[in-house]
Amino acid sequence: MPMTARDYTWLFTPGSTFTYESGDTGVIHIADGGELWLPTGRVVACDPFVYLGQGDNEPFTVAVEPGRYRVEAAVATLTRPGATPSGDPHRRVAAARLVVRDAPTATWELAVRSGQDLAELGDDEFYGYGVDAGTGAFCDAAADASFPDCEGDEGPLWDAFENSTWAPGPHLVTAPDTGHNLVAFSSGWGDGVYPTWIGRTATGEVTCFVTDFFVAPDPAAVPV
Repeated sequence: MPMTARDYTWLFTPGSTFTYESGDTGVIHIADGGELWLPTGRVVACDPFVYLGQGDNEPFTVAVEPGRYRVEAAVATLTRPGATPSGDPHRRVAAARLVVRDAPTATWELAVRSGQDLAELGDDEFYGYGVDAGTGAFCDAAADASFPDCEGDEGPLWDAFENSTWAPGPHLVTAPDTGHNLVAFSSGWGDGVYPTWIGRTATGEVTCFVTDFFVAPDPAAVPV
């Protein structure tokens, strides 16, 4: 059967901790990414440096009401046993979340695009978006044409990362000509393919979209 969702409530709880088999430990804090404008309510998640501005970013099949929604990242600070405290902590974005409503999530479903059929997935397989520049983002489908120069080393997206000395983010980036925006962040350990999950309340309302970058192990494997 396809991959099942993990406990993302745990992952987005400040102070959650985990330990790798190597002994390295991680502690989660939540970083605010600001408000994402969704003028159409059609949500896109992608590597913005590679795929924005190409005109072929398919939104997820589940849309939300147009509006402005909070984005946040679960950022893990990693520490090696016995290491001397550093003024430059090792941080990785473990997951990013687009919050649609502040309500408890009762169920999770894999976010898909048009033509993707969950019945075609094998054991532990998933649909996700490819990352080739170590970066992920949330944006509205209508924002694609507002960021035509993301592949180059210029433009507001590049500036947001460069001016922060390539901090993991999240970074709220606005296109000056249209007002469209996106929220970008480093993608965990870097390039790969990452799933996005849709949370719903017990009555079926969408609570959030969460992209998992596989930095934190499954909570079930975390020592108590």
